[in-house]
Amino acid sequence: MSRWLLAALALWAVSGGDSLPACNYPPRLLCSSWKIAVACQVEKLCPKFYHRPQAANPVSLSLYYESLCPGCRNFLVTQLFPTWVMLSDIMDITLVPYGNAQEKNVSGKWQFECQHGELECRGNMIETCLMYQLKDFDHSFPVIFCMESAGSVVENLEACLQVYAPTVHLAEINSCVTGDLGNKLMHRNAQLTDALNPPHNYVPWILVNGKHTDALQARAQTALFRMVCELYTGEKPDACEGGGLSPSAAEDRVSLN
Repeated sequence: MSRWLLAALALWAVSGGDSLPACNYPPRLLCSSWKIAVACQVEKLCPKFYHRPQAANPVSLSLYYESLCPGCRNFLVTQLFPTWVMLSDIMDITLVPYGNAQEKNVSGKWQFECQHGELECRGNMIETCLMYQLKDFDHSFPVIFCMESAGSVVENLEACLQVYAPTVHLAEINSCVTGDLGNKLMHRNAQLTDALNPPHNYVPWILVNGKHTDALQARAQTALFRMVCELYTGEKPDACEGGGLSPSAAEDRVSLN
Protein backbone atom coordinates (compact mmCIF):
# COMPACT_ATOMS: atom_id res chain seq x y z
CA MET A 1 0.00 0.00 0.00
CA SER A 2 1.46 3.41 -0.93
CA ARG A 3 2.47 5.98 1.65
CA TRP A 4 -0.14 8.39 0.26
CA LEU A 5 -2.95 5.87 0.71
CA LEU A 6 -1.80 4.97 4.21
CA ALA A 7 -1.65 8.64 5.16
CA ALA A 8 -5.06 9.32 3.66
CA LEU A 9 -6.67 6.47 5.56
CA ALA A 10 -5.15 7.58 8.85
CA LEU A 11 -6.20 11.18 8.38
CA TRP A 12 -9.65 10.16 7.20
CA ALA A 13 -10.17 8.19 10.40
CA VAL A 14 -8.87 10.98 12.64
CA SER A 15 -11.10 13.57 10.97
CA GLY A 16 -14.21 11.41 11.26
CA GLY A 17 -14.32 10.58 7.57
CA ASP A 18 -14.34 14.14 6.27
CA SER A 19 -11.65 16.27 4.64
CA LEU A 20 -9.97 18.59 7.11
CA PRO A 21 -11.43 22.12 7.06
CA ALA A 22 -9.57 25.09 5.62
CA CYS A 23 -7.37 22.86 3.48
CA ASN A 24 -7.50 22.74 -0.32
CA TYR A 25 -5.68 19.42 -0.64
CA PRO A 26 -7.48 16.06 -0.86
CA PRO A 27 -6.86 13.67 2.06
CA ARG A 28 -4.62 11.32 0.03
CA LEU A 29 -2.07 14.14 -0.44
CA LEU A 30 -1.98 15.56 3.07
CA CYS A 31 1.14 13.62 4.07
CA SER A 32 2.78 13.60 0.64
CA SER A 33 5.12 16.49 1.45
CA TRP A 34 6.24 18.75 4.27
CA LYS A 35 4.76 21.80 2.53
CA ILE A 36 1.28 20.29 2.30
CA ALA A 37 1.38 18.96 5.86
CA VAL A 38 2.24 22.44 7.16
CA ALA A 39 -0.41 24.11 5.00
CA CYS A 40 -3.07 21.75 6.35
CA GLN A 41 -1.73 21.84 9.93
CA VAL A 42 -1.40 18.06 10.15
CA GLU A 43 2.33 17.74 10.79
CA LYS A 44 1.81 15.76 13.98
CA LEU A 45 -0.36 13.29 12.12
CA CYS A 46 2.32 12.52 9.54
CA PRO A 47 5.46 11.58 11.50
CA LYS A 48 6.44 8.84 9.07
CA PHE A 49 5.78 10.79 5.89
CA TYR A 50 7.81 13.98 6.12
CA HIS A 51 11.29 15.15 7.00
CA ARG A 52 12.30 18.26 8.85
CA PRO A 53 12.74 21.37 6.68
CA GLN A 54 16.03 21.12 4.85
CA ALA A 55 18.99 23.12 6.07
CA ALA A 56 20.57 23.14 2.62
CA ASN A 57 19.44 23.92 -0.90
CA PRO A 58 17.55 21.08 -2.57
CA VAL A 59 19.15 19.18 -5.43
CA SER A 60 17.90 20.75 -8.64
CA LEU A 61 17.02 18.57 -11.62
CA SER A 62 15.68 19.87 -14.93
CA LEU A 63 14.31 17.45 -17.51
CA TYR A 64 13.99 18.56 -21.14
CA TYR A 65 11.97 15.86 -22.85
CA GLU A 66 9.24 14.80 -25.26
CA SER A 67 5.97 13.24 -24.16
CA LEU A 68 6.22 10.26 -26.56
CA CYS A 69 9.99 9.73 -26.53
CA PRO A 70 10.56 6.15 -25.21
CA GLY A 71 13.82 7.05 -23.45
CA CYS A 72 12.22 10.13 -21.84
CA ARG A 73 9.26 8.12 -20.62
CA ASN A 74 11.49 5.40 -19.23
CA PHE A 75 13.57 7.88 -17.24
CA LEU A 76 10.53 9.74 -15.92
CA VAL A 77 8.68 6.56 -14.92
CA THR A 78 11.48 4.35 -13.57
CA GLN A 79 13.94 6.89 -12.15
CA LEU A 80 12.59 10.41 -11.70
CA PHE A 81 9.14 9.79 -10.23
CA PRO A 82 10.14 7.02 -7.76
CA THR A 83 13.07 9.14 -6.58
CA TRP A 84 10.83 12.18 -6.16
CA VAL A 85 8.27 10.18 -4.15
CA MET A 86 10.93 9.33 -1.56
CA LEU A 87 13.10 12.45 -1.74
CA SER A 88 10.72 15.27 -2.68
CA ASP A 89 11.77 17.30 0.38
CA ILE A 90 15.35 17.58 -0.91
CA MET A 91 14.62 17.87 -4.65
CA ASP A 92 13.52 20.69 -6.93
CA ILE A 93 12.30 19.38 -10.31
CA THR A 94 11.61 21.32 -13.49
CA LEU A 95 9.91 19.63 -16.45
CA VAL A 96 10.11 21.17 -19.92
CA PRO A 97 8.18 19.13 -22.50
CA TYR A 98 9.46 20.20 -25.93
CA GLY A 99 12.71 18.44 -26.80
CA ASN A 100 13.47 18.25 -30.52
CA ALA A 101 10.30 20.04 -31.61
CA GLN A 102 10.41 22.95 -34.02
CA GLU A 103 8.28 26.10 -34.01
CA LYS A 104 7.36 28.77 -36.53
CA ASN A 105 5.27 31.89 -36.29
CA VAL A 106 2.29 31.87 -38.66
CA SER A 107 0.19 35.04 -38.65
CA GLY A 108 1.09 35.80 -35.05
CA LYS A 109 0.47 32.29 -33.70
CA TRP A 110 3.08 29.64 -33.06
CA GLN A 111 2.85 26.32 -34.84
CA PHE A 112 4.82 23.31 -33.62
CA GLU A 113 6.21 20.24 -35.34
CA CYS A 114 7.25 17.40 -33.05
CA GLN A 115 9.69 14.54 -33.56
CA HIS A 116 7.01 11.89 -32.94
CA GLY A 117 4.18 13.65 -34.74
CA GLU A 118 1.07 15.60 -33.86
CA LEU A 119 0.13 13.31 -30.98
CA GLU A 120 3.40 14.14 -29.25
CA CYS A 121 2.78 17.85 -29.73
CA ARG A 122 -0.57 17.40 -28.01
CA GLY A 123 1.03 15.41 -25.19
CA ASN A 124 3.64 18.13 -24.69
CA MET A 125 0.91 20.77 -24.60
CA ILE A 126 -1.27 18.79 -22.17
CA GLU A 127 1.56 18.32 -19.70
CA THR A 128 2.56 21.98 -19.99
CA CYS A 129 -1.02 23.07 -19.33
CA LEU A 130 -1.30 20.66 -16.40
CA MET A 131 1.69 22.24 -14.69
CA TYR A 132 0.29 25.71 -15.31
CA GLN A 133 -3.29 24.97 -14.24
CA LEU A 134 -2.50 22.86 -11.18
CA LYS A 135 0.21 25.30 -10.02
CA ASP A 136 1.64 22.97 -7.35
CA PHE A 137 4.15 20.45 -8.71
CA ASP A 138 3.03 18.02 -6.02
CA HIS A 139 -0.32 17.92 -7.82
CA SER A 140 0.76 17.96 -11.46
CA PHE A 141 3.64 15.48 -11.36
CA PRO A 142 1.55 12.45 -10.31
CA VAL A 143 -0.84 13.17 -13.21
CA ILE A 144 2.05 13.41 -15.67
CA PHE A 145 3.58 10.21 -14.29
CA CYS A 146 0.22 8.48 -14.72
CA MET A 147 0.01 9.62 -18.35
CA GLU A 148 3.60 8.69 -19.18
CA SER A 149 3.33 5.23 -17.63
CA ALA A 150 0.15 4.38 -19.58
CA GLY A 151 -0.09 2.75 -22.98
CA SER A 152 -1.40 5.97 -24.51
CA VAL A 153 -0.10 9.20 -23.01
CA VAL A 154 -2.80 11.45 -24.46
CA GLU A 155 -5.84 9.19 -24.20
CA ASN A 156 -5.18 8.45 -20.54
CA LEU A 157 -5.49 12.09 -19.42
CA GLU A 158 -9.07 11.91 -18.16
CA ALA A 159 -8.49 8.74 -16.13
CA CYS A 160 -5.31 10.17 -14.60
CA LEU A 161 -7.13 13.36 -13.61
CA GLN A 162 -9.86 11.33 -11.92
CA VAL A 163 -7.28 9.50 -9.82
CA TYR A 164 -4.76 12.23 -8.98
CA ALA A 165 -6.59 15.54 -9.50
CA PRO A 166 -10.33 14.87 -9.25
CA THR A 167 -11.18 18.53 -8.66
CA VAL A 168 -9.69 19.53 -12.02
CA HIS A 169 -12.09 19.43 -14.97
CA LEU A 170 -10.92 17.98 -18.26
CA ALA A 171 -12.48 20.96 -20.05
CA GLU A 172 -10.12 23.34 -18.23
CA ILE A 173 -7.06 21.51 -19.52
CA ASN A 174 -8.47 21.18 -23.04
CA SER A 175 -9.24 24.90 -23.12
CA CYS A 176 -5.60 25.66 -22.33
CA VAL A 177 -4.33 23.12 -24.87
CA THR A 178 -6.39 24.49 -27.75
CA GLY A 179 -6.27 28.17 -26.81
CA ASP A 180 -3.83 31.05 -26.83
CA LEU A 181 -2.59 30.23 -23.33
CA GLY A 182 -1.26 26.81 -24.31
CA ASN A 183 0.30 28.29 -27.44
CA LYS A 184 2.18 30.88 -25.38
CA LEU A 185 3.25 28.34 -22.78
CA MET A 186 4.66 26.02 -25.42
CA HIS A 187 6.53 28.90 -27.04
CA ARG A 188 8.08 29.54 -23.64
CA ASN A 189 9.20 25.90 -23.52
CA ALA A 190 10.78 26.38 -26.94
CA GLN A 191 12.67 29.42 -25.68
CA LEU A 192 13.89 27.59 -22.58
CA THR A 193 15.07 24.66 -24.69
CA ASP A 194 16.80 26.89 -27.25
CA ALA A 195 18.62 28.71 -24.43
CA LEU A 196 20.31 25.55 -23.12
CA ASN A 197 24.09 25.85 -22.82
CA PRO A 198 25.49 23.56 -24.01
CA PRO A 199 22.70 23.13 -26.57
CA HIS A 200 20.83 19.84 -26.28
CA ASN A 201 21.48 17.26 -29.00
CA TYR A 202 19.32 14.42 -27.71
CA VAL A 203 16.48 13.71 -25.30
CA PRO A 204 16.04 13.20 -22.47
CA TRP A 205 18.39 16.07 -21.66
CA ILE A 206 19.08 16.35 -17.94
CA LEU A 207 20.54 19.21 -15.92
CA VAL A 208 21.68 18.59 -12.35
CA ASN A 209 22.07 21.72 -10.24
CA GLY A 210 21.93 23.71 -13.45
CA LYS A 211 24.70 21.79 -15.22
CA HIS A 212 24.76 19.20 -17.97
CA THR A 213 27.63 16.84 -18.63
CA ASP A 214 27.72 13.37 -20.14
CA ALA A 215 28.76 11.99 -16.75
CA LEU A 216 25.89 13.68 -14.88
CA GLN A 217 23.43 12.50 -17.51
CA ALA A 218 24.63 8.90 -17.36
CA ARG A 219 24.56 8.83 -13.56
CA ALA A 220 21.06 10.33 -13.42
CA GLN A 221 19.69 7.80 -15.89
CA THR A 222 21.07 4.80 -14.02
CA ALA A 223 21.23 5.74 -10.33
CA LEU A 224 19.28 8.96 -9.74
CA PHE A 225 18.23 8.14 -6.19
CA ARG A 226 21.78 7.56 -4.98
CA MET A 227 22.95 10.61 -6.91
CA VAL A 228 20.45 12.92 -5.19
CA CYS A 229 21.30 11.52 -1.77
CA GLU A 230 25.02 12.04 -2.38
CA LEU A 231 24.64 15.57 -3.77
CA TYR A 232 22.40 16.86 -1.00
CA THR A 233 24.59 18.69 1.51
CA GLY A 234 22.09 18.90 4.38
CA GLU A 235 21.06 16.25 6.87
CA LYS A 236 20.21 13.15 4.88
CA PRO A 237 16.59 11.98 5.04
CA ASP A 238 15.88 8.51 6.40
CA ALA A 239 15.27 7.17 2.89
CA CYS A 240 18.89 7.90 1.94
CA GLU A 241 20.20 6.10 5.01
CA GLY A 242 18.03 3.10 4.20
CA GLY A 243 19.42 2.70 0.70
CA GLY A 244 16.20 3.59 -1.14
CA LEU A 245 15.87 2.30 -4.68
CA SER A 246 17.60 -0.90 -5.64
CA PRO A 247 20.71 -0.29 -7.77
CA SER A 248 19.15 -2.63 -10.33
CA ALA A 249 15.98 -0.55 -10.61
CA ALA A 250 17.18 1.13 -13.79
CA GLU A 251 17.60 -2.29 -15.36
CA ASP A 252 13.98 -3.24 -14.70
CA ARG A 253 12.76 -1.41 -17.78
CA VAL A 254 9.11 -0.70 -18.42
CA SER A 255 7.95 -1.30 -21.99
CA LEU A 256 6.86 2.09 -23.30
CA ASN A 257 6.96 1.49 -27.04
